[in-house]
Amino acid sequence: MARRLIIDGNAVYELDEECMLKKRESDIKSQKNAGLSAYVNEQDEQKARNRQAK
Repeated sequence: MARRLIIDGNAVYELDEECMLKKRESDIKSQKNAGLSAYVNEQDEQKARNRQAK
């Protein structure tokens, strides 16, 4: 496992780089899915407006 120590004054932090990479990949996938759902919601709203206009 790749780990990194960060020393900040009296505080010591240990970072698990593999875990951080998995989290980052998960965040990217979530952002892509959120963008798609926003696009779909926008399309649905336009369809609803068109139906109301008829």
